[in-house]
Amino acid sequence: MWRARRAAVACEVCQSLVKHSSGIQRNLPLQKLHLVSRSVYRSHLPALKLQRPQLRTSFQQFSSLTNLSLHKLKLSPIKYGYQPRRNFWPARLAARLLKLRYIILGSAVGGGYTAKKTFDEWKDMIPDLSDYKWIVPDFIWEIDEYIDLDKIRKALPSSEDLAKLAPDLDKIADSLSLLKDFFTTGSPGETAFRATDHGSESDKHYKKVSDKEKIDQLQEELLHTQLKYQRILERLEKENKELRKLVLQKDDKGIHHRKLKKSLIDMYSEVLDVLSDYDASYNTQDHLPRVVVVGDQSAGKTSVLEMIAQARIFPRGSGEMMTRSPVKVTLSEGPHHVALFKDSSREFDLTKEEDLAALRHEIELRMRKNVKEGCTVSPETISLNVKGPGLQRMVLVDLPGVINTVTSGMAPDTKETIFSISKAYMQNPNAIILCIQDGSVDAERSIVTDLVSQMDPHGRRTIFVLTKVDLAEKNVASPSRIQQIIEGKLFPMKALGYFAVVTGKGNSSESIEAIREYEEEFFQNSKLLKTSMLKAHQVTTRNLSLAVSDCFWKMVRESVEQQADSFKATRFNLETEWKNNYPRLRELDRNELFEKAKNEILDEVISLSQVTPKHWEEILQQSLWERVSTHVIENIYLPAAQTMNSGTFNTTVDIKLKQWTDKQLPNKAVEVAWETLQEEFSRFMTEPKGKEHDDIFDKLKEAVKEESIKRHKWNDFAEDSLRVIQHNALEDRSISDKQQWDAAIYFMEEALQARLKDTENAIENMIGPDWKKRWLYWKNRTQEQSVHNETKNELEKMLKCNEEHPAYLASDEITTVRKNLESRGVEVDPSLIKDTWHQVYRRHFLKTALNHCNLCRRGFYYYQRHFIDSELECNDVVLFWRIQRMLAITANTLRQQLTNTEVRRLEKNVKEVLEDFAEDGEKKIKLLTGKRVQLAEDLKKVREIQEKLDAFIEALHQEK
Repeated sequence: MWRARRAAVACEVCQSLVKHSSGIQRNLPLQKLHLVSRSVYRSHLPALKLQRPQLRTSFQQFSSLTNLSLHKLKLSPIKYGYQPRRNFWPARLAARLLKLRYIILGSAVGGGYTAKKTFDEWKDMIPDLSDYKWIVPDFIWEIDEYIDLDKIRKALPSSEDLAKLAPDLDKIADSLSLLKDFFTTGSPGETAFRATDHGSESDKHYKKVSDKEKIDQLQEELLHTQLKYQRILERLEKENKELRKLVLQKDDKGIHHRKLKKSLIDMYSEVLDVLSDYDASYNTQDHLPRVVVVGDQSAGKTSVLEMIAQARIFPRGSGEMMTRSPVKVTLSEGPHHVALFKDSSREFDLTKEEDLAALRHEIELRMRKNVKEGCTVSPETISLNVKGPGLQRMVLVDLPGVINTVTSGMAPDTKETIFSISKAYMQNPNAIILCIQDGSVDAERSIVTDLVSQMDPHGRRTIFVLTKVDLAEKNVASPSRIQQIIEGKLFPMKALGYFAVVTGKGNSSESIEAIREYEEEFFQNSKLLKTSMLKAHQVTTRNLSLAVSDCFWKMVRESVEQQADSFKATRFNLETEWKNNYPRLRELDRNELFEKAKNEILDEVISLSQVTPKHWEEILQQSLWERVSTHVIENIYLPAAQTMNSGTFNTTVDIKLKQWTDKQLPNKAVEVAWETLQEEFSRFMTEPKGKEHDDIFDKLKEAVKEESIKRHKWNDFAEDSLRVIQHNALEDRSISDKQQWDAAIYFMEEALQARLKDTENAIENMIGPDWKKRWLYWKNRTQEQSVHNETKNELEKMLKCNEEHPAYLASDEITTVRKNLESRGVEVDPSLIKDTWHQVYRRHFLKTALNHCNLCRRGFYYYQRHFIDSELECNDVVLFWRIQRMLAITANTLRQQLTNTEVRRLEKNVKEVLEDFAEDGEKKIKLLTGKRVQLAEDLKKVREIQEKLDAFIEALHQEK
């Protein structure tokens, strides 16, 4: 009963649908009908002999209406009963429409599954960012307050990418065309097998396509897919870079107080910097990994390095050697794209062209400074740190390009020097060799490949890079030759990996972004990829930097602990040697010794201010008299003493003193004061301090003293003020008491006796030893001394005859002396007679003056009466009193200037010199030398290296 009702309901539905459907033909085959419709149809056409349809047909998966419930349909009232002539074609129409719904539903389900599968594939392709968990700050839970979500939403896949996730419309169109065939006229057999005929036609079409075209099409599709995913990955990395930059910037501004740890690459770079300054003694060598960039000159080494660093940081030249010394570049990640040198605090913003130009100029200046005179290249390393978002962490060393011929302007040993520098870096068993080969020139012209093969014959740490592939593809007739170069078949060298890159169009003004776009565009259209000569992971500098970074860190993890153990052994050896040689001394390195010496020198300079005024004046007065005594006696006293009366004597003395004061005396006094300050400063610097004296500082103290004295200049106004004071002192002739008179006589006697002693010595040297010395010491006179002796004897006879003889000989007197000597067989020259007379008369005059000085001891009374009614005249005593008083006043004035001004200026100069020496490492090495210093330096550096290595290893384990 219920089957009859369901059939009736279905018929009623079909009748309601047929009212709105016109033009549908009713001559459909029975196989196309619904099961309910077929049963009714069979009951009205008993003459038809139909077989029961099979349960599993190609359409049965869409015909499950018998299991659906129709109780929700709003049905019109029906009349139950038998209707012999009713047509059931509307039921058949409804069945097909219901099939269409299920076809669309199935397509939607299939499309959703395809979208989910595509999404999972994309998710698997995203790189694992777990290595960057350390950079995530504490405020990540409040990320919505600091990050612009609209910007992130714009970074999501575009509508075109989402459209690729939609169901395949071609398949839906095929299904619709199949449905359309259901409603078109035709025989049952033709309609039933239309779909299979369409499939057979497509098979025939594909058979016509050759296998080669299929392979080309598949390779092109694979290439496009790889490039598409590459762009998606780059876009995701760019967004990740911006997010990390934002996080680091927020952290710099102090959003949270957690201090970021120093990055691994910065810690590792510090270890290498310390090692570069360490003298590799005790068989301890630097075997820590770094990436050594080698290649022929103009092969593109610098360009590859700039692409990895993402900035044009190196000086450039067309065919000229620009890399003249090794440049160590440490790449690390940071919020801003900046560069800075190890020994400088200035940061160069690599996003600004003026900073880039300044950086290139600074690198060029440092290279030229490192190159010594007469050389072309230098082994001294320039250390540069480059930070920026998204940079691969590694340490690279750019070496001078290998040359084949020494050109004009180069040093003769340039080629050998470059080879030795390259070998020194490549012989490190843990160094990664980045071998750069120019692809635009013939491979047979390469020099660097042979050198790399010698240093790494098995290619276990070599990465080969072929540059200028765009030019190579244009110039090389056979593309397979490039493939042979990339695969290492044209070279004897082996390598871990082979890469092909494009570093621009040869224009130095190109930006890194433009070069990268040109590189991607070239490889996208290159035959090298389309013909599978190169694989996608072997091209672009980005893939190269990723591979080099992975290889670098792998080498670091494998070798760093072994290096740490070797430095531990070196430290033990150095500590043992120090304990055996210097058991009671602290381990002070060169900088610490310099600080200790600096404190000692400053203490000694301060001691100058503690010298008593009396000591200063005594030293100044004595030194000044020693400097001017000859002038006073020879040019003032002797000429004045030749006068006949006291008036002429005083007049001559006044004139001579005035001339002396105006021209020479102040300058002489300042020179004496400056020399006295130097002597006292040297005395404090050099005098031994007993047991506390350390002779290791002697060279440093001497250098500081000389440099300080060299920089010190006396006050220019001192001479003018001193001239007035000296002139006023010499104008005074009034001796106030007997004590001053006696002091003047004592001063005069000392001066005359000292001058007489000097004169006696001069005469003795002139005439030779006397008879007593000749008998006791077996000495003889020379011929010249004998002549001088005979001349002296003849001149003394003349003085005995006339004791008041003037200071100069007359010409007739010279002739008389010469004839007398010739009569005794002694040939003399008139000039010899004059020279001998000068010394003989001086001695006679000084003896006469000393006798007169003794007579003047009791002459103070006559002086007070101005020598009236007295034959005694003591004007020479007054002269020496004036000189003595001038010396005392001058010494007092200079002492005041020394203590108030010059000592402080000297102290300031010493501090400046010490500060300059502290910044000059070469100066400290030169002045602080010895085994003790070198041993302390080695011990300090080894300890520092070991500590940094231990900290790096600990951080490396934490990152794992």
